[in-house]
Amino acid sequence: MKEKMKLSDIGVVLFMYAVCAYFYTQNLQLKPESQTYPRFTIILLFALTTMYLVKMLIQAFKNGVHKGKDEAFKDFQPAQFFVSLALVVLYVVMINFIGFYIATFIFMTLLLLYLKVPKLHALIAVVAIMLLIYLAFGLFLKVKLPEGVWLKPLLKQLR
Repeated sequence: MKEKMKLSDIGVVLFMYAVCAYFYTQNLQLKPESQTYPRFTIILLFALTTMYLVKMLIQAFKNGVHKGKDEAFKDFQPAQFFVSLALVVLYVVMINFIGFYIATFIFMTLLLLYLKVPKLHALIAVVAIMLLIYLAFGLFLKVKLPEGVWLKPLLKQLR
């Protein structure tokens, strides 16, 4: 069966364009020398969204359109969604108190274990992401990530 364009995906495309526009306007407030990497990322996201839109339009002209709402929530698990959402909210709060690195480690570990990812895979994913974040933001881009109000005094004493 040929794949039809899902009408419900138009909302996703519009949301992604809105995200691009928001971050582009926020990026303009940065110093010019700090705008390069975010601008590249925004342009990449815009290009990928546009490619997805073109794919959708080609599917619509070739195979027609269907609502797609039945498929979107077919396997929806409310408990999994709300626990994951609660963990995301907790993560945002934890960043302010214990800092980005520790909060990210705890968040990723809890979420992957809750989603029943095999422990070895979860360990590899957490270590790889933490290393990637440190290398990309800490060493390469030299971005100062939040230290957290509870850890800042401790880190100040260690320096």
